Amino acid sequence: MNVEYIRKYCLSLPTTSEDMGFGEEYLLFRVCGKIFACYGFVRENYFVLKVNPDYALDLRDKYIEISPAWHWNKKYWNEVSLYGTLNDDFIKSLIRHCYAEVVKKLPKSTKGQHTEICEIHE
Repeated sequence: MNVEYIRKYCLSLPTTSEDMGFGEEYLLFRVCGKIFACYGFVRENYFVLKVNPDYALDLRDKYIEISPAWHWNKKYWNEVSLYGTLNDDFIKSLIRHCYAEVVKKLPKSTKGQHTEICEIHE
């Protein structure tokens, strides 16, 4: 999996947008304005995902390719290496999980305006 594949997959999720809000070195993916993933061009082959705190710890324990995200709140954010044994389907499931985590916390009024975001399941 590479950055372009990650980009296309993230953008295929409803109401997802991308921007470089932290500068040209970081590609951010947002759902309704809230960040759920980030690809940093300064550390190619790594990207950062927002994860349920308990699941974040489980993932770090199970997979050497997953660690606390550098410069992000380590309670919620994991860094995923694209090197190693993680297959594309598993990485896509992680992306769907982080998307769903952000959607869960959106205000009801936002969810009401964008009913398609509630259709994504982990």
